[in-house]
Amino acid sequence: MNAPLYNNEILRLAAAAPFSERLPDPMASVEKRSPICGSRVTVDLNVDAAGRVTDIGLLVRACALGQASSSLMAAQATGKTADELAAARDSLAAWLAGNAALPEWPGLDIFEPARPHSARHASIRLAFEAAAEAASAAAAAIRSGSAAA
Repeated sequence: MNAPLYNNEILRLAAAAPFSERLPDPMASVEKRSPICGSRVTVDLNVDAAGRVTDIGLLVRACALGQASSSLMAAQATGKTADELAAARDSLAAWLAGNAALPEWPGLDIFEPARPHSARHASIRLAFEAAAEAASAAAAAIRSGSAAA
């Protein structure tokens, strides 16, 4: 028997998403959209001088899968570098596609029922894609001296 696509844990995370507000003056802000379903996630963040995420803000206009994924990403993003977020993004994409083991990011196993539904993958990846890109942009600004640490 197949597990339901929208299980209780996904719905709980979607309803209790942390960091549901945007940052007032972020070092970087990136919006990602799913062309298939129209889900949209905006990630704002600040990083310290070492490029580690210090603050995160979100605006999530997505299905329950995108909301739950945003919640999981935001709950663990603080302290991560752009490289760590990019690795999480890439391992999530590979796992969803069936090409890799479950990523080492807490909670992603709740998306197991979505793996056969490739049209749902983009929404699950949005927050991780936006966070990785925003962290990279913020870290680059720190390196170039165009942002305050």
